[in-house]
Formats: sequence, C-alpha cells, structure tokens
Amino acid sequence: MADQRAEPSRRGVLGLGLMAAALTSCGTHHSDEPASPAPSPDPAGATPQRAGLKDDHRPEQSLPGNADWEITNPGPAGAIEGFADRVSVLPGEPVGLHVSTPAAAFTVSAYRIGWYGGARARLVWRREHVPGAKQPAPHVDGTTRTVLTGWQRTLAVDTAGWPEGAYLLRLDAEDGSGQRYVPLTVRSAVTAGRTVVVSAPATWQAYNEWGGYSLYNGPTGGLATRSLKVVFDRPYDYDHGAGLFLVYEAPLVSFAEQLGIPLAYTTGIDVAREPALLRGATAVLSLGHDEYWSPEQRANVVAARDAGTNVAFLGANCCFRRVRFEPTDLGPDRTVVCYKDAWASDPGYQAGAPATTDFRTGPSADPESSMLGVIYDGYPVDAPYVVGAPDHWAFAGTGVAAGASFPHLVGVEYDKVDTAFPVPRPIEVIAHSPVVCEGRRSHADTAYHTVPSGAGVFATGTMRWVETLDARGPGGTGADHGIDAKAGDLVRKVTENVLRAFAAGPAGRTHPASDNLAAVYGGK
Repeated sequence: MADQRAEPSRRGVLGLGLMAAALTSCGTHHSDEPASPAPSPDPAGATPQRAGLKDDHRPEQSLPGNADWEITNPGPAGAIEGFADRVSVLPGEPVGLHVSTPAAAFTVSAYRIGWYGGARARLVWRREHVPGAKQPAPHVDGTTRTVLTGWQRTLAVDTAGWPEGAYLLRLDAEDGSGQRYVPLTVRSAVTAGRTVVVSAPATWQAYNEWGGYSLYNGPTGGLATRSLKVVFDRPYDYDHGAGLFLVYEAPLVSFAEQLGIPLAYTTGIDVAREPALLRGATAVLSLGHDEYWSPEQRANVVAARDAGTNVAFLGANCCFRRVRFEPTDLGPDRTVVCYKDAWASDPGYQAGAPATTDFRTGPSADPESSMLGVIYDGYPVDAPYVVGAPDHWAFAGTGVAAGASFPHLVGVEYDKVDTAFPVPRPIEVIAHSPVVCEGRRSHADTAYHTVPSGAGVFATGTMRWVETLDARGPGGTGADHGIDAKAGDLVRKVTENVLRAFAAGPAGRTHPASDNLAAVYGGK
C-alpha cells in the first residue's frame, strides 16, 4: 500500500492505525531451511493430543470442524503472545514456538483453517500445561530500527500427521488472562495439477508494529523513524496475532475448499526460494493484501504463467514494494528488507542487490502492470463496483446487467488499467468503476488478459474482494464496510467462475481475452 492510514474496520488491519503518512496516494503515481535447533524437552505434564487426524482416510473437508477456534478473550497486552521460528513447514517438519506470558502455564491448539461443513476450522493438535515464562523486553537496532526480541524457544511442535493448509496456533493462558494466535503454513511440496494459495507473510510483517516499529511507522508515527528491516522473530500486534490472514486470506481459503478445488498451500517466501515450486500448477492465487514481493518471487510467478499456469490477483496494490529477504539467528529469510526512498543508503544495494524501492520506480524500474494487467492507482476510496461487460464468462450466472452497481465493494485501495505503464494485450476491462480519490477522478478496473502460453490472468482491482466473500448482509463479517449480501453473492459467483475455469487448465485456450481497452478508455 501507499504509506498512509486507512479506514476503520472491525477486523481489518487497515483500521488499526498501521498506515503512515503518504508518500504516494491519489495524486501522481507514485524449506530448504536448516533444521530447527534441537527440540527442548517436553515440559512436565505437557501431553500432546492428536485431534481428529485422518485415521479413517476421509477427505479433509468431510471431517468435523470446531466452532470454538476463534479468540473470545484476548486479554490485556502482554497476557500471552508468541511467534513461530518458521513461516512455513512441510508436513512432519518441526516448528519452534517462542512464547511470553506471566501465566504459570498455557495451552497450544493448532487449528487448520478451511471448510468443514460450515465451520471454518478444525482442531488438529493440542498441547496443554506448557510451563509459561515472561520473556525479556525487545530491543531496537540503532541503524535499521529493527525490533529484535532475542526470545528463547519455549517448545518444539512436531507437525507429523498435519494436513497441508493454513493454520492458526492459538495460545491460551491457563489462568484465563488472555489468548493470542500464531499463524503457520503447512506447505505443499508439490503443486502440479493444483491451484496454489499463496499467503503473503512479508506484507503482514511490513505492517506489524509490535515493539513500536513497522516498515511504515516508528515512535513518532511517521516515516522518519520507521524500520528499514523487519523480522519474523516477533509476534504480530493486530488481529490477536493473526497478521493479515483473517481478513484478506481466510475467506478465500474456506470458499475454495468448499468448492472442492484441488489446492496447494505455500507462501510468497517459498515461491521466491524455490524456482520449481509452481511447476505444473494449474493456477496461482494472490489474495487480498499482497503488496511486498521479492524480484525472485515475481520472476518465478511470471515463469509459471509463461508455462501455462493461470494467475488470479484477488485484491489490489499487489506486487507494489520490492523487497529482499535476509536471515536472522533463527534461520534464513526471516528478515524483510525495504529501504523505500532511503534505497541509496542500503548496504545490500551498495553490494549489488536490487534496490528495495517500489517496483515501478528506479533504479531498474519494473512496473507491476506487466504481470497484473492493472496497476495501483490510489488510496483511500469507498465506491460502488460497476459492471462493464456483463456477458463476460466471469459474470456467468450472476444475472448482472451493464451498469449494475454494488456499493462499497471498491476500497480502500484500487487498481486500474493505465497505458502510462506497460499493459499486456489483449486485455478486457470487465468492471469499470468511477472513483474520486482525494478530489481526483479515476476508475477502478477488474481486468482479464491472456498470454501466448494460454494462461489467463484475472485481477479484481479492489482490495475488498476476498473479505466480501463473507458478506451476507447486516451482521455478516463483511458488513463493517456496509457491503451487503448482493455484493457478497456477486463476488462469490465470480470467484467460483474464475477458480473453476483456472483449475481446468490454461484459461486462455477456452476463454481468450477480447481486447476492449480502446472502447473503455477511448483511443488507447
């Protein structure tokens, strides 16, 4: 995102004061990880429990879910909090938890997020009576203003028998003082023949202000004192420790599993590290808030697209910031480096690494529109979503007409097709929504384009797309923006159409794009 603050939202990170003063807004455009340390002995009395593992070999989604997975008692700051020493693991790999709590003991419960007959999670594993201890206060690196915890590992978790998927580990202080989440991806080693859900922990970490610093803010609330590097070796300070996962990713994970789409799970960090990871995948999904990419991640996604893998960008402001990953004492790729406008002072850049600037800016500008079709255009907006091409296959079964309008679906950031930047052709603009952003008139675009490999690329152009999958009217989880059931129905059907078409193979072979850019924007 642009360096700004965003609208209030009950669930959204953007409403929790994680944006900073603007650099750009609505004006001009602005593993093969080493083995974990030797596991600590299991705490006395800390007996792990396997909860409903697939002993009967039933499909994962046919197993019973657990409605009690959500945090209901977060408690005060510091009641309990923690982080994992791996962003992702393969099934059976260990992961260490670093937990701080003044409580004498706590419980860890591993919930797999998905679709379980209406429940969003299933309890896969639990350990009770883990001895608690208060870890030391963090310190801040004087040069990069990176928050460093130095916390000791509390326990090692064996993921043997855990199905691939997106997990929230819930920490419950046993004195009842509080609860927190720790996110974890149990990733897929092979993605061939599957739709790949790519979580975006680099973006979650960029906005994480735990310890007083993020890539946007420091103690003064502005860019001057922000971090230049942030690490995964600290808890997340928003959504009870879940990062951006609950708002921008969980609704899509649950919906895709409900549809029965064959899925694989990974993170952007894994895509960057493993060039062959996406080989043979039918589709790659970038979810609602996926802003921070490394050049390696982008190159590997583009290579997959050029080999026939479809790509869907179900958000806005994707692949905006260019980052690199560095190690910490806990392992590789645990540091997200993004100097932004201070790129010239970056020792990594001086040593020959790409500048950690926005992709569209120099040095070595590489605008993200060549991959997405659309490009980030501004913040903040709250506008209706307006259908432009009702006969497009993505709108099949929706019953919409040209000009159909869905209030509040465009926001808080948006993308458009902009010929001032590289635009792949042929491209179809299928929704063209007028917006006014800080007095400037523009449009948010949903666009679909195809490439010579046969791959199709779909981009929603609005950051609210994934969370709107949950919108079912007043009282629903999408209602905090005023998004109604009508918009939720539209988004669910369009998403289903895209996911099913993309899961069937290169979509451009069955649904070639028919360029309409001149008709939409006039003479371009």
